[in-house]
Amino acid sequence: MRNLDFSSWQAVIPTLLGLVVVTFMMVGIRLLVMERVQQRRQRENRQINERLRTLIAAYKTLGGSFTGDLAVDPTHLREFLSQRAPTESAGGGATETGEDISSSVSFDRSRRIRDAVEAALSDVILLGNEEQVRLAARAATDLAAGRPVHTDALVVSLRNFIRKVLDLEPVPTELAIPKQGPTRPGGGGSGGGKGKGGADGGDRAGKGAGTGGGGVVGGGMAVGMGGGLAEGEPESSPWRG
Repeated sequence: MRNLDFSSWQAVIPTLLGLVVVTFMMVGIRLLVMERVQQRRQRENRQINERLRTLIAAYKTLGGSFTGDLAVDPTHLREFLSQRAPTESAGGGATETGEDISSSVSFDRSRRIRDAVEAALSDVILLGNEEQVRLAARAATDLAAGRPVHTDALVVSLRNFIRKVLDLEPVPTELAIPKQGPTRPGGGGSGGGKGKGGADGGDRAGKGAGTGGGGVVGGGMAVGMGGGLAEGEPESSPWRG
């Protein structure tokens, strides 16, 4: 302020020009800083939304069933074929009984469930918090070792985490929720098991099993819940857990 000179018209003009230049510089710096902060915040929000969307899809895959057999069958194709080899050799391999057709369709359904669960476990290991990664790694280890896997503990952890991120009230502790298991694929495989015996029955079973192959977790990806997150991640955000 000591350098401002308003004593004459000749001194007022340079003083005003100097003030204008300084003001424009300050406004420009402020706009630049705000733009950088906004871009960083938008990038963080996109990352959070993508992470939340992936975890919700994993939750739908791992916990979409409340009834039936909730364990994941770890049997692979080579093991299934080795179990069927004695039966085929005894029957000459010419025909396929109705029981064999039913077991083939059942195995195909279990295989599609196992494949979907493996993909969901991989996503959780990549994007989950410490507790979820530990539970998913344990389940993946059991699958690799050929042991049946239950996903109910991981589903509960994902449910509590997602509700916390979305600022929803926690599930009441006194509410008894049945154990949840992997989503079962849609119909299509069961129709094949009703076909006639022989080669024609086997072909129809194969077609019925193949029809349902693409509908394992398609509904889990249609998630729009992540778009409404707040613009900044608070210090106590559950993402830091």
